[in-house]
Amino acid sequence: MSGAVRLEGAGLAQSPAARAPAGPRATRQRILPASAARRGVPRGLRRLAGPVLLVGVWHLLSVTGLLPAEVLAGPTTVLSAGANLWQTGELPAAMIASLRRAMSGLAIGGSIGIALAVLAGLFRLGEDLIDSSMQMLRTIPNVALIPLLIIWFGIGEEPKVALIALATAFPLYLNVYAGIRNVDQSLIEAGRTLGLSRAAMVFHVVLPGALPSALVGLRYSLGVSWLALVFGEQVNATEGIGYLMSNAREFFQTDVIVVCLVVYALLGLAVDAVVRLLEKVLLAWRPAFTGA
Repeated sequence: MSGAVRLEGAGLAQSPAARAPAGPRATRQRILPASAARRGVPRGLRRLAGPVLLVGVWHLLSVTGLLPAEVLAGPTTVLSAGANLWQTGELPAAMIASLRRAMSGLAIGGSIGIALAVLAGLFRLGEDLIDSSMQMLRTIPNVALIPLLIIWFGIGEEPKVALIALATAFPLYLNVYAGIRNVDQSLIEAGRTLGLSRAAMVFHVVLPGALPSALVGLRYSLGVSWLALVFGEQVNATEGIGYLMSNAREFFQTDVIVVCLVVYALLGLAVDAVVRLLEKVLLAWRPAFTGA
């Protein structure tokens, strides 16, 4: 009996690995999300499919004569006009002038909008003094302010930059203000529990929490800046893409007008890509839904 007990005790003392039957060793496998396992057409090609199809339909209508050249020039004519403008240096100079105006207006208007949004978002007194006025002013059409801007600043560069600044200030103000006020209250309570000072709370909790909304406002402001630029460059401009469009309109050059429109679109895509890159870098800590 004691021998049986000793045998049972010896059996219990054995490790699980010693009792397990010999077999093939288990290999580790990396688990990938279901979305990463899908295969198909690369996303870059899918994003290009829409513009390519649109240009193809445009070319087909032009070749068949359903779209007369005097109504809208065909893609080949537009490409030829764009190449000529580039070779003469008119198009690069116009792009530089328009970019300078757009970025100057965005820098001025964005700085003002962000500063006012921070004051209104962080302080109740700032909200009482600023928010009602901003909500009232943003309903005024920017184009209606052109005559007043010309009276104030003349017909040079100043009214054009001021128009862009006014147009870009309000989207950034609204989004930054909303981002600050929508920061999770539990994060604020956690910061207070940890003993963070007011300045540390602002810089480490509130502003990072408002950053996603601020970047959305920046993307919207960039789009609005191009719209304001189109109107601003129609007012006594001597350079810029809008100046080229005005001259082309006088001579019914639809090919040059389309070239200018394409340049506006490409510049808008370029600056939007920069903001997307900023989102990937600055919001790497924030997981987001990327689409099904």
